[in-house]
Amino acid sequence: MGLSFPLIILIVRFVVSLMMFYLILSASSSGVQPLCHDDERFALLQFKESFIINQSASEKPSAYPKVSSWKLDQISDCCKWDGVECNKDTGHVIGLDLSSSCLKGFLNSNNSLFRLAHLQNLNLAASVFSGQIPTEILELSKLVSLDLSYNPLLKLQESGLTGIAQNLTNLKVLYLDHVDISSNIPNILANLSSLTNLSLSKCDLHGEFPVGIFHLPNLQLLYIGFNKYLTGCIPEFNRTSPLESLELAHTNFYGELPDSIGNLKSLVELSMRSCNFSGEIPSSLGNLTNLIDLDLQSNSLHGSIPQSISRLVNLETLRLDNNYFRVEFELFLRLRKLVELQLSGNNISFITNPSTNSTFAKFRILLLAQCDLGEFPEFLRNQDRLELLDLSGNKIHGQVPKWMGNVSIETLWGLALVGNLLTGFDQLLVVLPYLNLKHLMLDSNMLQGSVPIPPPSIAFYSVSNNRLAGEIPHLICNLSLITELDLSSNNLSGNLPQCLGNLSASLTKLDLHNNSFHGTIPRICGEANELMMIDFSENHLQGRVPRSLADCTKLEAVNLGNNQIHDIFPSWLGILPELRILILRSNELYGTIESSDSNFDFPKLHVIDVSNNDLSGKLPSEHFQNWKAMQIVDVESLKYMEEYQTLVTHSGNTMSFTNTYSMIIINKGTETLYEKVNGFLVVIDLSNNRFEGEIPDVVGNLKGLNLLNLSSNFLTGPIPFILANLTWLEALDLSQNKLSGAIPLQLTELTFLSYFNVSHNRLKGPIPSGKQFDTFDNSSFSENPELCGNPLSKKCGNLEDSVPPSSRHNLEFSFEFGWKVVAIGYGCGFLFGAVFGQIVITKKYGWFMKTFVVGQPNRRRVNWRGRRN
Repeated sequence: MGLSFPLIILIVRFVVSLMMFYLILSASSSGVQPLCHDDERFALLQFKESFIINQSASEKPSAYPKVSSWKLDQISDCCKWDGVECNKDTGHVIGLDLSSSCLKGFLNSNNSLFRLAHLQNLNLAASVFSGQIPTEILELSKLVSLDLSYNPLLKLQESGLTGIAQNLTNLKVLYLDHVDISSNIPNILANLSSLTNLSLSKCDLHGEFPVGIFHLPNLQLLYIGFNKYLTGCIPEFNRTSPLESLELAHTNFYGELPDSIGNLKSLVELSMRSCNFSGEIPSSLGNLTNLIDLDLQSNSLHGSIPQSISRLVNLETLRLDNNYFRVEFELFLRLRKLVELQLSGNNISFITNPSTNSTFAKFRILLLAQCDLGEFPEFLRNQDRLELLDLSGNKIHGQVPKWMGNVSIETLWGLALVGNLLTGFDQLLVVLPYLNLKHLMLDSNMLQGSVPIPPPSIAFYSVSNNRLAGEIPHLICNLSLITELDLSSNNLSGNLPQCLGNLSASLTKLDLHNNSFHGTIPRICGEANELMMIDFSENHLQGRVPRSLADCTKLEAVNLGNNQIHDIFPSWLGILPELRILILRSNELYGTIESSDSNFDFPKLHVIDVSNNDLSGKLPSEHFQNWKAMQIVDVESLKYMEEYQTLVTHSGNTMSFTNTYSMIIINKGTETLYEKVNGFLVVIDLSNNRFEGEIPDVVGNLKGLNLLNLSSNFLTGPIPFILANLTWLEALDLSQNKLSGAIPLQLTELTFLSYFNVSHNRLKGPIPSGKQFDTFDNSSFSENPELCGNPLSKKCGNLEDSVPPSSRHNLEFSFEFGWKVVAIGYGCGFLFGAVFGQIVITKKYGWFMKTFVVGQPNRRRVNWRGRRN
């Protein structure tokens, strides 16, 4: 008999319920994560839309826009989006990692980010977020980790750290490096007892660092370096401190290192370079056997390096340079893992010179500059992993030994032997053997013979101030990767090789000054060129300024001074958009300075020196008017002209160096070497030519001028009083001309003026007195027969003689105008008073007599202004 229909329905329902229960049980046991909440998905999408994606906003090579994968899709699970982390049980967003995500824009207080109330981890590092960090971030009270570092346009308000300590009490990690904080560190920050990592490097912190932070019970990492106004002392440490990394570099911390520093048994990294620490290294430092990186360079530490340092068997990096240590090199023999050692600027002694069979470490970086070694350390023979070697300033004499050609041939990329007494290489090498050498400095030695040829890998090569002779070898032209070449101050001669133009695709600086080169200047810029600075001065070069320089569109500085160049003034150089320095002095330039045909008339020119030539005609008023960069004083952007470059090795180590430009100009009557040319130095030197006519008033528009030299010409007419507009002027030389009239009184307002010379002219009248003019001596005014007053012995006569004609005219005009106005005023007043008085006396005779005559005997004791006599 078959089953009834109701029973069948009951069985089906039971089976379905059983299956549903099984599915639910299976889902829970397999850990399927719930979808994210709609409100949080929308908040994330709104956050994405509030910023722009800009690939240049994050500098790391690994940076990419994580939010690009976030889709406006109702079924999209935001828990699977790149950079988003959700709670596996609740589906709430608890983590947001958008570090190096190429985001750019303002972080406003109404940003949807602050609606993610369950956030525990927030990382927005290394992008370009701007504005003040909103206080709404303090409402994310569940935050355990907060990283806003490397956002230099972000600013934390002064009470921001206090607010963080009061509201985000669960914080374990706080990274705000390179965020503008500009305040003290409040003591309350030491209340964050859960804190494990605190990093506040380069935040413009100042004041005394709270000692309590050092003693936080869970603190493992503390980075507060690169805050130069942050001060403090190292406290005593107890044995339970969990500190692993401590960085105080480039702060104003001071005092001695406490012996209790040896209690930091977990310490792996200790960096205290460029502070104000003094005293000796405590021997307890040898207890820190987990140390990998120890950096104490550039302090005022002294004494002997303690023997206990040899117990730091895990040490890989040791930087002790620029202190006052006495160092026994054998201390480092046991440090088998040591790969970087910097001892420059200390007193090193080798008790026994390690032999090639010693157990010495295989160094990668070794800096022993300024240690007075006297010779190449013999232990270098055994080094086959060196990447950077600096033996500069050690009085090493004689030749570079033959065995140096076998040291670290495949790995060496930086070699500096500057400032020794080296005469050459023991083995005659056509090309130096180092296969990956990028940075070679041999300056300021006694090297003789021809120019040493670096390998094709070279990027920076400097061999200036030696005794090298002969021509530039053509092999130099094969250095296709070179960025800076400096052969200056040698005895090199001959023609400049035509192939120098082959280097322009990579070369940024070419310095050949102070040699004996002759002939014409070859074409040095090809179609692709990077040249920014050329200096061919102090040679015997002839011909014209090469027209090919117009192709060097990145040139910032051109120095062809002290040669035999025969040409008119190269106004066509005004087309170069970046040119800031042009020095052509002591050549054979002739003719008038014509205006440029280009619309770009030296738009960034700051320094021009064409002194000691044969230029004639009137001063170039049109050029003065077009030199816009000289008309601006931008104090906010004061900086030196320099190009920072970084060399990177195959193993990831980097070396930064500064490529600076130097020049010699006449400053205050004396040749002055500027080893660094600062960006706000503005100079015009047209002296020792045949310019004639008056000084144009347009010179007064060049408000950025520091030095103005128009001496030894044939200039006539008065000194323009409008020169008083040049408020930054430090030196003004108008001597050896035919100027006439008086010295304008207005020039006394030039408060920076420290050199003033108007001697050998036809000036007359009194010398202005007061302020800077009281500091100038006789030589500033001599050979002007009609000048008088201090500091000259000739005294001025009557009062009229003591006032310059232009000023006397102004005084006479003022007096004449003044007495006429007063006379008119008195006349009008008298007429008005007489008429008005007659009317009053006639109409109100009784009131007048009563008020002003009868019963008022003491009224005359009150003067007309109502004050008591």
